[in-house]
Amino acid sequence: MSQHMTHKPDLRLRLKADGRIVEIMPDGSERTVSDKSHFPQFTTPSAPAVAGGDAAYARAIRAAARMTQAEFAARIGVPVETVRNWEQGKRSPRGPARALLRMIEGAPDVAFSVLSKKH
Repeated sequence: MSQHMTHKPDLRLRLKADGRIVEIMPDGSERTVSDKSHFPQFTTPSAPAVAGGDAAYARAIRAAARMTQAEFAARIGVPVETVRNWEQGKRSPRGPARALLRMIEGAPDVAFSVLSKKH
């Protein structure tokens, strides 16, 4: 079997606190899928360390993905107003939204691939 990732319908991924994306193997062990070093365009520090706080963090993630606010909102499945509010500091991404941004930061190809699948 090649080392390239193949489509696995039962693929289980987990975002670790250190920013790594790991695959949970059938025996419960973990295999690192990616870390930020594989995606040099995503070298911004994690949210708390970004000058400007959550607004700057949300803007940096979208900018690194090279998408307009409307494109980014459509890709992650939220209204464009939500992305605007994050970037203008009117609201902060919380819970699942923050986790999704961290996933996009750490493994954009994996995140956008999963998000583009029709369920």
